[in-house]
Amino acid sequence: MTLESNTSNKATLLSPIAIGPYHLSNRLVMAPLTRMRAPESCPTDLMTTYYEQRASAGLIITEATPISTQGVGYPATPGIYTDTQVQAWKKITAAVHAKQGHIFLQLWHVGRISHPDFHNGELPVAPSAIAPKGKAITPTGMKDFVTPRALETAEISGIIEDYKKAASNALEAGFDGIEIHSANGYLLDEFLRDGTNKRTDNYGGSIENRARFLLEVTEALISVCGADRVGVRISPSGTFNDMSDSNPEAIFVYLLEQLNSFGIAYVHVVDALEGDIRHGANVIKLETLRAAYKGTLIVCGGYDQARAEDVIAKDLADAVAFGQLYIANPDLAERFKLNAPLNTPDTKTFYGGTEKGYTDYPSLG
Repeated sequence: MTLESNTSNKATLLSPIAIGPYHLSNRLVMAPLTRMRAPESCPTDLMTTYYEQRASAGLIITEATPISTQGVGYPATPGIYTDTQVQAWKKITAAVHAKQGHIFLQLWHVGRISHPDFHNGELPVAPSAIAPKGKAITPTGMKDFVTPRALETAEISGIIEDYKKAASNALEAGFDGIEIHSANGYLLDEFLRDGTNKRTDNYGGSIENRARFLLEVTEALISVCGADRVGVRISPSGTFNDMSDSNPEAIFVYLLEQLNSFGIAYVHVVDALEGDIRHGANVIKLETLRAAYKGTLIVCGGYDQARAEDVIAKDLADAVAFGQLYIANPDLAERFKLNAPLNTPDTKTFYGGTEKGYTDYPSLG
């Protein structure tokens, strides 16, 4: 919960906040940002510089990080399932902590948003055998998505164990906590939505069954990390990765009401983006989500400083995550405090590459 009363409008983007056991210096969150700069799935010294530069954020949430080889779906994304990866992440957490920053690792299983090229020719997995529209980004270029293999009921417990091992590895690597990636059309989100989940077992059909996998993962990771070091990210209005649901408000309000009893650090909501609306999103109002969830709420989705201040002043969120602004402005909190000009993100360097468009954006003074 916030240090200020939730009934007060005194909080601002630059006010301190308590999230889980941590007292953060401001309410700016660095959103998870896939940058594809981890050759051989291992963090690099360049990544250490990148995160260290942004340590003045109240909280950093790392780029999405696969929990297993099965969870991989993009080239050069760092994992958290080998000791080599753990040791490499330790350099990053140490650098952020040396700057008095806080950093959570986002745990990722991409589900059907993958390709056999990542899995020695084996099919990606999903709740149901439904191919997404579009193309996969593979190590050898863009290729059509394939129809995934529907997971057997007996396999789900094994994936939960993968999550637990990844969370344990994250703690060993020095992370302050973990965020469960259940947004943007990846595996856990695929189970939530009836556009991708056509199962007839205990993980499909009713909203209770479709929410079961995510709630079981959350409970399992609480057993590893403690509830106050676990966050959950959702995208209730999202259409990215060919996602849809016949009644998204019903499933996501139910999910948030269930999460109330877990006492987790926060829920992180991805607002409907312009692209979602263009693709026919059934937009759930932030007011509805705020009413359903009683804990700390982080929001993101194309916010600028003015919109972020407004959503906090209206008590619709406790903190705001910024993506592209943090790519281009490592000292975003300082720039907001001084009302200083912002660097412009170079979209051509978002994915892959070297330090250009990654660690070479200037800070003030």
